Amino acid sequence: MLAGSWIVSGNALAALLEDSKASLELRNMYLNRDYREPGTATSYGEVWAQGFIARLESGYSEGTVGFGADVIGMLGVRLDSGKGRVNGASGGGGIGMLPLESDGSPVDDYSELGVTAKARLSKSTLHLGTLQPLLPVVQYNNTRLLPGTYSGGLLTSQEIEGLTLHAGRLTEYNLRDQSHRQDFPNDIDSFDLLGGSYAVNPQLTASYYYGRYDNTYKQHFAGLVHNLPLAEGLNLRSDLRYFQTDYDASGVGRNHFLNGMFTLSAGTHKFAAGFQRMSGDSVLGVITGADPYSTNLSTYWTFNRQNEDAWQLRYDYDFVGLGIPGLTFMTRYISGYDIESSAGNNGKEWERNSDLVYTFQDSTLKGLRVHLRNVTYRAGQVTGPGAVDIDENRVIVSYTLPLL
Repeated sequence: MLAGSWIVSGNALAALLEDSKASLELRNMYLNRDYREPGTATSYGEVWAQGFIARLESGYSEGTVGFGADVIGMLGVRLDSGKGRVNGASGGGGIGMLPLESDGSPVDDYSELGVTAKARLSKSTLHLGTLQPLLPVVQYNNTRLLPGTYSGGLLTSQEIEGLTLHAGRLTEYNLRDQSHRQDFPNDIDSFDLLGGSYAVNPQLTASYYYGRYDNTYKQHFAGLVHNLPLAEGLNLRSDLRYFQTDYDASGVGRNHFLNGMFTLSAGTHKFAAGFQRMSGDSVLGVITGADPYSTNLSTYWTFNRQNEDAWQLRYDYDFVGLGIPGLTFMTRYISGYDIESSAGNNGKEWERNSDLVYTFQDSTLKGLRVHLRNVTYRAGQVTGPGAVDIDENRVIVSYTLPLL
């Protein structure tokens, strides 16, 4: 009986290991930000740090219901910065790279360990523990040294061909520049979500999601993504997104947010135009620690202030057309206007981003990625979070080493 138990355990362990994956991502990031706000005590921010992100994803055990576990371990190490170089203009709370000590100085290092239990039945999976959701109603942030995480449960079902369903509850969050999980603020117990997407045909996908942020807001999302082949090497992609957010608090009311992007791909070129229309008594509802699911989400700002309309122009180029595979370029300009704030109802803001990315294709450096990013943001007649003129540069060098 004991020997039989060892055989079963061995088979179960073999099944778990058979499909397991492990990797270590090395992410080195340098960020400098010049605050173009006259008369402020802090006019410049600068941080250089090294991140380590280890991921282990097990397979599933044998049987009708398979079980497994995933682990993510993260460590961030400060290489260069100081108290006078991490605060934002007007004494803000830092530039989102490293946690700060009580006196405002950056920590030497910080870390997080997350464990996720998982189960699979047929084509449905349940994950309980540390989560990094990428859904319209909740998108984890991954724009700094280490990514943010959430705690909770997420059920994903793909029992019907072309249909993907999600249901979940999040109960805690961990910001990108923190090393501990915490409850949602303002006595918010949880964020619940339900919805899914359906591939109507190979060119068209429709989606709907519902989210409830406890006693704060209820949100509906509807989206359509369509790809239209026009000719050989020529394709038009349409991405339309609509949110309706109803706030529970008296006097806050409802928010409508319509945005979209149209992208024409022509060989190694991409030309895109985006728009948004925001209306209502409030801003778009987004849970703590998440990024808004908006085509106008940019490097520095989110363009989701109250009643903000916006447009965007974007261009991408793949240098493989010039015989340089692995090198890509992107530039975009976003203009927001008609913003309501304490400064009035005609606020404006704009942002320009330019990215140059090279991924090594050959030799021992294959997979090494060097990312140069330049940002310019200007706020005109608008007040609120982030409304300060900045010039910014980022250098990100990353490499993912497969371990299993």
